[in-house]
Amino acid sequence: MNITWRLSSFFGESDTIDTNHDGQLDIKEFTQYLRAHEKELRLMFRSLDRNNDGHIDVAEIQLSLNSLGVNVSTEQASRILQSIDRDGTMTIDWNEWRDHFLFNPLHNMEDIAHYWKHSLVLDIGEQLTVPDEFSEKERRSGVVWRQLVAGAMAGAVSRTGTAPLDRLKVFLQVHGSSGVSLLGGLRGMVQEGGLRSLWRGNGINVLKIAPESAIKFMAYEQIKWLIRGSKEGGSLRVQERFIAGSLAGATAQTIIYPMEVLKTRLTLRKTGQYAGMADCAKQILRKEGVRAFYKGYVPNTLGIIPYAGIDLAVYETLKNAWLQRYCMGSADPGILVLLGCGTVSSTCGQLASYPLALIRTRMQAQASADGTPQLTMVGQFKHIVSHEGVPGLYRGIAPNFLKVIPAVSISYVVYEHMKKALGVGS
Repeated sequence: MNITWRLSSFFGESDTIDTNHDGQLDIKEFTQYLRAHEKELRLMFRSLDRNNDGHIDVAEIQLSLNSLGVNVSTEQASRILQSIDRDGTMTIDWNEWRDHFLFNPLHNMEDIAHYWKHSLVLDIGEQLTVPDEFSEKERRSGVVWRQLVAGAMAGAVSRTGTAPLDRLKVFLQVHGSSGVSLLGGLRGMVQEGGLRSLWRGNGINVLKIAPESAIKFMAYEQIKWLIRGSKEGGSLRVQERFIAGSLAGATAQTIIYPMEVLKTRLTLRKTGQYAGMADCAKQILRKEGVRAFYKGYVPNTLGIIPYAGIDLAVYETLKNAWLQRYCMGSADPGILVLLGCGTVSSTCGQLASYPLALIRTRMQAQASADGTPQLTMVGQFKHIVSHEGVPGLYRGIAPNFLKVIPAVSISYVVYEHMKKALGVGS
C-alpha cells in the first residue's frame, strides 16, 4: 500500500524520507521518518528543559533562544509558548511539544529558533519592510538581499499593474478643483495621449523601488542598532519599530526624493512635453534650479510619520490578534487574513497622511505651469481649504483606495513566488 504525496511541500526534505526515490511515501518509510524525527524532537525538548522537570517554561524558551543569538522579549517568548501550550498551564510538556512539531520538518534547535523568529513578524506589501531580526548566518548567505530583490520585484509588478489608478490619483490631486470625476479623468487622459498615457511616470516609479528599498533597509538596521544600544534586551517593541521605520523611511526619501519630483512631472506631462526622464531632469534644472528637485519635501517627510506609524501598528495589532485567537501562533495566517490586515492598516495610514501627500504633489507640480504662484506648504493648505473646503484635502483618494486591494494582492503573490525562485524560506 502506497500513499502518494508531494513530499517536498509536506515534509521539506523528500530525499531523506523517500528512501527508495520512487516519488511515493509508503507505510514503512512514513513510520521510519516518524521514529527518527521523534528522537530528534526528544533531544531538542531535553535541551530546552534546563531544570529537567519535564516542562518548558517562558524563561527556558527565552534563555535557549538568546544562547542561539536570537534575542526575544519575555512577551515574545510567552507568545511562542502559548502557540504550543494546549492545556493552558503556561508550560509545555513532551506530548504538546511532540504533537506540535511532529509533522514539521525542523531537525535541530537552530531550525526551531528560525521558525519561531520569523513567526513573530511577517512584513509584506508595497511599502517594503523586512523581518525585524536576521542572524549572521542569514546575512552571510545573502538571505537579506534576496528578500530585498523579491520585495523590489513585487513592488515593481504591483505598481505597474495599478499605474493607471496611480496616475489618475495624481491627476485629480492637481486638477481636482476643476470638478473632474474619476471617469472623466480617465477619459481625458486617454483622449489626450491614448491608452499608453495611463502609464506615464511608471518607469521612474519602478526604477526608484530598488534603491529606496536598499537605503531603507540599511538605515533601518543602523537605527535599530542604535536603539538597542540604549536599552537592555535585543527585541524592539512596536513603538520602537515605528520610530526606526519612520526614520529609515525619511532617510530613504531624502536621498531618492528628486526621483519623486521627476515621477510627478512625468505623470502630469502632456504628449511631447518631455523626451524622457533625462530630458525632464534637464529642463527642471535649467528653468527652476536644483531646489526644484526638493519641492514638497517637508510635507512628504512629515507624512511618513503618521503613515508608517499607523500602518505598522494597525497591521501588527490585527495580525497578531488573529494569530493568537484563531491560529495558535502559526506563522502562516493565510492570504485572506494578510490581505485584510494590509488593506485596513494601509487605509488607516492613508486617511491620516493623505492631506500632506496631496500638498506635496501640488508643490511638486506647481512649477510645471507657467504663471502659477509658488505656494509654501502652509500656503497650499490655506489655498485648498479656502477654495475647495476640507474635502479638497482628500482629492484623488478614491482611486488611491481602489488600488489598495489589487496592489497588495499582486505584491503578495509576486513576493512569495520570487522568494521561492530565489531560494528564500518564508
